[in-house]
Amino acid sequence: MQPYYESDRGLAEYLLFHYGTAGEILPYPFGPTDALDFAVRCVSQCLDPASLGPEPRALDLGCAVGRSTFELSRVCSRVIGIDFSSRFIESAETLRNTGSIEYAYTEEGSLTRPARASLPEGINADRVSFETGDAMDLRADLGSFDVVLMANLIDRLTDPRRCLDRLPALVKPGGQLIISSPYTWLEEYTPQTNWPGGFYSGGTPVRTRDGLSQILGQEFESMGFKDLPFLIREHARKFQWSVAEASVWKRR
Repeated sequence: MQPYYESDRGLAEYLLFHYGTAGEILPYPFGPTDALDFAVRCVSQCLDPASLGPEPRALDLGCAVGRSTFELSRVCSRVIGIDFSSRFIESAETLRNTGSIEYAYTEEGSLTRPARASLPEGINADRVSFETGDAMDLRADLGSFDVVLMANLIDRLTDPRRCLDRLPALVKPGGQLIISSPYTWLEEYTPQTNWPGGFYSGGTPVRTRDGLSQILGQEFESMGFKDLPFLIREHARKFQWSVAEASVWKRR
């Protein structure tokens, strides 16, 4: 079976998730409208642009099809988006180079509706680059960044600690780290021995927030936590409504 993140279905759902209009994603006069535009809100509600230095660099790690990468380019002079899925990166590159990409999302069964994902207005695509990469084994010459965003990534890694341990070298002193996740820990993706939270230790519950604080606390100062709801449409009558916890950190 083709992996979800390389499949036509996965690509269409994420293009819609990142670039779809409110009417395309939620075609009803009711529903959780505050869960729309998640990829935009990861930047607009979590990043502090006022504390950025001159010509800041940003890294969007686990960028999927790139909406947050483009949003980071509004306030950063250079942005790199990295994702493990070659299909996602190819689509993000098409958007960067041509300004739009056509796709079809599911209505019901094999019925689909054509759509077009377009580069958001006001984006300077020359500031952005995309590449495939493994968040647990990043290339050594990435350099350091003023902003690192990891949106809904850690609970899809086989060993999140390998990624988290690299972060002090990626974030400049005083730089901002944003991690969002619904903490959907599944052995399908991550062996339980590698979960940073979501388990009992000696009868005491260990939350992922606790695990992140333990792993990051020596090198990063916690700037707070925020709930970020998001909505992924599977078809016209089925949706994934989730609530990610966004944690914001400042590099010591």
